[in-house]
Amino acid sequence: MIESFLDMKTVVAIAQMPCSNDAADNLAAACLLVRQAAKDGARIILLPELFERPYFCKTQRAEFYTNATSATDNPAVLAMQKLAAELQAVIPVSFYERAGNVLFNSLAMIDADGTVMGIYRKSHIPDGPGYQEKFYFSPGDTGFKVWRTKVGNIGAAICWDQWFPEVARAMALAGADIFLYPSAIGSEPHLTAKGMAFDSSAHWQTTMCGHAAANLTPLAAANRIGVEKQEDAFGNTVEVDFYGQSFITDEYGKITANAAAENTIISAELDFCQNATNRAAWGIFRDRRPDLYHSLITLEGK
Repeated sequence: MIESFLDMKTVVAIAQMPCSNDAADNLAAACLLVRQAAKDGARIILLPELFERPYFCKTQRAEFYTNATSATDNPAVLAMQKLAAELQAVIPVSFYERAGNVLFNSLAMIDADGTVMGIYRKSHIPDGPGYQEKFYFSPGDTGFKVWRTKVGNIGAAICWDQWFPEVARAMALAGADIFLYPSAIGSEPHLTAKGMAFDSSAHWQTTMCGHAAANLTPLAAANRIGVEKQEDAFGNTVEVDFYGQSFITDEYGKITANAAAENTIISAELDFCQNATNRAAWGIFRDRRPDLYHSLITLEGK
């Protein structure tokens, strides 16, 4: 168990952005947003999932495999290491990782001195129209992670992970002061309502607010914006409208900062000391009964 930081008030920021076909331009735009967030006082700055490029998982295109790199060679990781050290801010970076012959959807946790503290690999890999990630990524093998950074104990997971309450609970039990979720989420091509693409943003936020409230732990979720189109190998076009709506909650699950569908920065000040006191006072971890939860990991509980 990692001890909580009991004397920390921390500004957490989300940089919400569109992602073009030019990786260098995307990285430059991300760096500008990170600098602005730090100038405004942020010590933890979260960017969207796989922000270096358009969300390439909309279709199955084998040529995109070549975009995967090791953490030590990834341009975004390297650039954010320098910025983190300069700005004294924690900057988690979502990137397409190559580890030998295996490809992962990963996150590098960069501490406020520029050190890469470790890698989290996305555990839950979706597979459906517009989100065909099983073609690109193997399921993560790191387990759920919490890092003792210079500004707090940070738990981080990635996009589809955020729909599973077990992920947030695992990070809470490991001592997280905050949950971070870089995301790429938008319209669902296979779901329609009255001829319009289904908008899952309300469901998404409600689910996440529940994770925060159930664990008395604040969270931040960063999304991208913009309509992205991509052809599959047969010439069919798949379109996803990434709706933004990035948000930050307090430990009670109340949204304290919320973006619209815009290129923007949102932030909130969180008091990790008070949050830790509130968690202890509620007794939700004291009163847990893991001896009764065996059905959660048995066949009958799946």
